[in-house]
Amino acid sequence: MLRIDESKQVFDEMPERDVFVWTTMISAHARVGDMGCAWGLFDEMPERNTATWNTMIDGYARLGNVEAAEHLFNEMPITDLISWTTMITCYVQNKQYTEGLAVFNEMKANGVKPDEVTMSTVISACAHIGVLDLGKETHLYVMHNGFDPDVYIGSALIDMYAKCGSMDRSLVVFLKLRDKNLFCWNSVIEGFAVHGYAEEALTMFNRMENEKMKPNGVTFVSVLSACTHAGLVDEGRRRFVNMTLDYSIAPEIEHYGCMVDLFCKAGLLEDALELIGNMRMEPNSVIWGALLGGCKLHKNLEIAQVAVDKLVVLEPNNSGYHTLLVNMYAEANRWNEVAKLRATMKVLRVEKTSPGSSWIEMGRKIHQFAASDGYHPASVEIYSLMNELDGQIKLAGCATELFH
Repeated sequence: MLRIDESKQVFDEMPERDVFVWTTMISAHARVGDMGCAWGLFDEMPERNTATWNTMIDGYARLGNVEAAEHLFNEMPITDLISWTTMITCYVQNKQYTEGLAVFNEMKANGVKPDEVTMSTVISACAHIGVLDLGKETHLYVMHNGFDPDVYIGSALIDMYAKCGSMDRSLVVFLKLRDKNLFCWNSVIEGFAVHGYAEEALTMFNRMENEKMKPNGVTFVSVLSACTHAGLVDEGRRRFVNMTLDYSIAPEIEHYGCMVDLFCKAGLLEDALELIGNMRMEPNSVIWGALLGGCKLHKNLEIAQVAVDKLVVLEPNNSGYHTLLVNMYAEANRWNEVAKLRATMKVLRVEKTSPGSSWIEMGRKIHQFAASDGYHPASVEIYSLMNELDGQIKLAGCATELFH
């Protein structure tokens, strides 16, 4: 633990302090999130160097204060590689991926050559927004500029290709990598699992065990997800038990979520409800939401009502769960329950939660969307096409939900 008070006392008693001493003291405060004191020292400094500015930017980035980090970066008299990389990392860590990629392009335009840390961060940004073309372009940049495809960059590439659904490329990078860490194994297994290649995911897990690489909780989330995608109920049960027996990994909420999803997709709703009742922690809205989704799939109104009763306590302002139950009652022609639920929703004044964002890459340009978003310059054309598709769906004999 940092003993900042003692360090500050020594600092105050020093007759002379150079830039290194000032920066060290600022860094100590920044590392524990005390940016108020860090700023006070920074403001008081008679002379600053680039390292001092970088320390402040990194401190604000760690706290998620992107605006403050951005302001300092723009005010810097001189920037270096660390400055640019810290700012890119700030954006990426705070899920502002397109901004991070824009700073990377600006960095190259200013003639600053990135290093392995910069490139792995940029590749990570490509992974999170699923821009495969830009990811491949970044991979080419890595190869043409003499970067060593070490674990740092290699693991980022494996993860990026896996998240973008290009499992063939992900596997090629994985197989060529000399030293494979746990993150590399997890990325490949997760990639196969997420994209529906359950057999490949389980085969890779078996290979991982054979090579004496010890899995962790993240690994088993992917393994259980693979079982869910393939409907391998017995295999999923076995892996869930072996996780604790063979590797002493206690199940977390994510593992329970995978098992609930596995049971629900197989129609084993009673098993799912029993598992939820035996969880070693309180089930959250994700768990109950998975059960509710299974109830809709298999038209089980009784257990659905149990799930909704729990969900409205956990998320009282989320209308989605009520809406799903309304649609289920409507499909069963139980219109009295539909009317009661609608009245309940009106009394509770439940509202839709804020929409998430999605990204798509077209023509080497990244577009960002949110539900009911009208800010995109082509929004009129987009909604026109959606209405046309909705009409074609109805002509094909498919009905939309009662309300969205």
